[in-house]
Amino acid sequence: MEPERNEVYERIPWETLDRGGGDRQWLVITVAGAVVVAALAFSFMRNQPVSTMQMEAVPTTAPLAPPPPEVTATTVSSPVVMAEADLYAVDTEALAHLAASHAEWFAVEYLSVDGSEQSRQTLASLLPSGVPLPEAPEGTQVFVDWAGVQNVTESVPLSYQVEVLVRSLLAQGDGGFTRQPVTRMQVTVQIGEDGLPRVASPPRIVQTTPAPQIQMALSPVPEPIRAQVESSHGPVVGGAQQIDGSWLVVAMVVGPDGVARPVTVAAKDH
Repeated sequence: MEPERNEVYERIPWETLDRGGGDRQWLVITVAGAVVVAALAFSFMRNQPVSTMQMEAVPTTAPLAPPPPEVTATTVSSPVVMAEADLYAVDTEALAHLAASHAEWFAVEYLSVDGSEQSRQTLASLLPSGVPLPEAPEGTQVFVDWAGVQNVTESVPLSYQVEVLVRSLLAQGDGGFTRQPVTRMQVTVQIGEDGLPRVASPPRIVQTTPAPQIQMALSPVPEPIRAQVESSHGPVVGGAQQIDGSWLVVAMVVGPDGVARPVTVAAKDH
């Protein structure tokens, strides 16, 4: 029979166990809170944009793209070539008027001959370079009575064909001036990039046949109308009655130069 053991149990203070358990509990809570704070901080940092300094600090092995090649601008030297947008922007009607007036001026200088050096220099500045000036016989003088544009046609952009009618007066030697037949010429005018008109070539002389005359049927005019027109204008040739009953009367009216010319006078029987 084994001898009886006398076991001695040391006293364990329960308040000590309670305090120890409390410290471990606070430790667990503290660690858990730190983990939560760290997780929130990591999540916040992931959502933030990367700063410029951070981007510069990150090394990269990607090769840099070469700079784009330089584009050299070219200028079109032709005076009649313009961009499509520029063609839409210009006032074509104004350009046509500009070409017409320049062609009319050129036609006057082209036919005029007064023997002066100034006139030759003016015509030389209007003709294309390299084109000779007109040559007139000694003692010849030509003065333009009138000039007028018949029509203007745009053949290509900024190039116009202008038809000009010119009446001139000719004097040779000691003789007086005589009126010449009407000259019909076609002048090519180009508008340059600077907006100025220029004659592109010597004019073409166009031979045309006058249109057939319009026949005006004149009827005898009633006596009251005749007396009314003759008292204020001159002898009555005849007239044409209108739909409203009025008359267009042709009378020979003497002008300030003493020449009697046929003139149309409107008259109504009162």
